[in-house]
Amino acid sequence: MEEIILATNNQGKVKEIKEILKNKKIISLKEANINLEIEEDKETFKENALKKALYISKITNKACIADDSGLCIDILNGFPGVKTARFLGENATQKERNLYILNKLKGIEKQKRTAKVITCIAYVKPKQISEVFTGVLEGYIANEPKGDNGFGFDEIFELENGKTLAQLDSKQKNEISSRKIALIKLKEKYFTKEE
Repeated sequence: MEEIILATNNQGKVKEIKEILKNKKIISLKEANINLEIEEDKETFKENALKKALYISKITNKACIADDSGLCIDILNGFPGVKTARFLGENATQKERNLYILNKLKGIEKQKRTAKVITCIAYVKPKQISEVFTGVLEGYIANEPKGDNGFGFDEIFELENGKTLAQLDSKQKNEISSRKIALIKLKEKYFTKEE
């Protein structure tokens, strides 16, 4: 079975993507002994995902999947967006980032706390394929962190039912995540014929 390199060092993402694409042989950067961090310096999720996939595919000469995703809060004009992981600087913790967002929205009613998680998944196969798929999950920013199953901003991203992503188990989260939506589009286009 063909190996596909997953261009991320984020172990939460590795676990999620391997679960969703369980019929493929997905190899993380760590498993491929690739020790590097690719700077996400582009203006959009799509460009960042493609930059990472193209680079790793080029140095390994293998198919590669890369993603870039982030939180876009409507009342803050899409902030933090493409800078979701870095808007407080490289050394800030996720807890600090989440508290910063909660403080920014203090006192704002739920109807105006709408937000979306956007994930762009790039799939690159040397000299053959280079395509990006997008998934979007709509929700709200919670009033406080809730739940402890997840990573990133899962504990403050609230669904229509009032639960945050961090209050779902992995299976439930993988059923609805923006990453799953994007990966299913990729799978339907390129992988279903092979399975």
